[in-house]
Amino acid sequence: MNRLAKAAAVVVAVAAIPYLAFLALYGLIRPDGSPAEKQATEPTVSIILPTYNEADIIQKKLDDLFELDYPMEKVELVVVDSSDDETPDLIREYLADHEAPSLNLIKEKERRGLAPALNDAYAAAKHEMVVKTDCDSFVANDALRVAAANLADPEVAAVTGQNADVLGGSEVEEGYRGVQAHVQTLESHLDSTLIFHGPFSAFENDAIVPLDPNSLADDTELALKIRRNGKRVVFDPEIRYSEASHSDFKKRRLQKDRRGMGLIRLLFQHRDALGKYGNYGGFVLPFNWWFMIVSPWLVALGIGLLTGAALVATGPFGLAVPGALAAFVRLGGNDRLGPLQPLYAIFDAQVSLFRASLELLRGEGDGTWEIDEELREAFE
Repeated sequence: MNRLAKAAAVVVAVAAIPYLAFLALYGLIRPDGSPAEKQATEPTVSIILPTYNEADIIQKKLDDLFELDYPMEKVELVVVDSSDDETPDLIREYLADHEAPSLNLIKEKERRGLAPALNDAYAAAKHEMVVKTDCDSFVANDALRVAAANLADPEVAAVTGQNADVLGGSEVEEGYRGVQAHVQTLESHLDSTLIFHGPFSAFENDAIVPLDPNSLADDTELALKIRRNGKRVVFDPEIRYSEASHSDFKKRRLQKDRRGMGLIRLLFQHRDALGKYGNYGGFVLPFNWWFMIVSPWLVALGIGLLTGAALVATGPFGLAVPGALAAFVRLGGNDRLGPLQPLYAIFDAQVSLFRASLELLRGEGDGTWEIDEELREAFE
């Protein structure tokens, strides 16, 4: 075995250690569901809905909200809108035919980015439980009740859920979300989870604090700050939502790379939390640092070393390594890897995180988001 091959083996072994430790801990604890002490309760609710040129899908989203199993007289809808189409007019017309929920429509003069818009919406929210959701997602009709039951636990101030039905049929995203659900369940039982999801996140109003105006990971940032202020933030797989996603490798980059940039930047900004806040700083944050920041570079290095070792050992035949990787990506992007799809989904995430690291090093990224028309069609 040449030196490059030995180096590649060492890199792969080092990269795998935290994941093997995670699997061992998961098998030891065998976490199940949310760790919160749930109680049935009906707090008043402020639903936060940021909108930007949603005219084609806003009625479906409002229909979805009206199907929630919750007394609408206890709900207010806070919309923060930066559209240059008829979205706000359609919202007003829709709500005019209903006595409840009440509507607070905040119209922005210019598009500033999601975090500043959410800061205004959170400041305007009047009710006890604040739920943030996205226009291009569906929420299970019991989501408000399950969220409220979690927040009834005095130690828990925020809860999120899982993408239980991937619109568009992406097996890549379905595989990744399945793995992520296991990770977040263990994190929640150890202390708190890190990642919060835009389609559905719920917070105690009193626990909400301002977001960094330049944030690219607004939901997760708010949850992280709440944990730093002393309350737990958990994942409950019983809270279900549906969001569209691609499987194609190139199409996923628009959707995934920006998320990766936001999470990496957030972890770096809060690096002083490592080692603090119980198991949150002792396990959850280090594991996510490894997965999002360290591991992607080790994967890239391992691929480079393995390719170099193959070229040294076999000459041009060493190109079989990148060729095999290309085939793996092509098959995975077309949902044709069968039981290996979850493995490909993790690799796909590592690619996004590596690309996100490079973009951050170049100083790229802002707080606005681009509309993916193809994913919008899956929602419609």
